[in-house]
Amino acid sequence: MTDNAKPSGALTLRTVAMPADANPAGDIFGGWVMAQMDLASGITASERAKGRVVTAAVKEMAFALPVKIGDTLSVYTTIEAVGRTSIMLSVEAWATRARYNKMEKVTAATFIMVALDESGKPKPVPAE
Repeated sequence: MTDNAKPSGALTLRTVAMPADANPAGDIFGGWVMAQMDLASGITASERAKGRVVTAAVKEMAFALPVKIGDTLSVYTTIEAVGRTSIMLSVEAWATRARYNKMEKVTAATFIMVALDESGKPKPVPAE
């Protein structure tokens, strides 16, 4: 990644990586990063669906760089497509390095969210 790379999408979630989220080497667990991305996807998708959503799938997630204790993780989301009951989002996770104030892309993935009604059945995503 080049030094002039910038996040794509809307900043949806920011949080600090804490020691409880790390392995003994100080690297943050990939599952924690993925959970933050899932939360951000849920925020954006529920706003678009105007209601409850659930994660149906995550496509092709690979970690380019580790997240370290003290880094600020910023998650950016973009709605790529809206189906009858589903919303496909492009999600990027960027770490601002605590000691260097440098922002680096650590991973990206496509999340598929499904809108649900009150009984938990898929429901149509309303028109915008």
